[in-house]
Amino acid sequence: MATVKITQTGSPIRRTKDQRATLVGLGLNKMHKTVELTDTPEVRGMIRKVQHMVQVEG
Repeated sequence: MATVKITQTGSPIRRTKDQRATLVGLGLNKMHKTVELTDTPEVRGMIRKVQHMVQVEG
């Protein structure tokens, strides 16, 4: 199954609670942390919600 690399580039400070929770759900909690997740519609939806705070590769 395909994977996608996600790197947190923005700070969750002054963001809404649901955006902070989405970052935690993706496994991101610190700046410049990178995680590799399977490419599913659920993960793509979470990425879309916080697209201004993450960088996506693959």
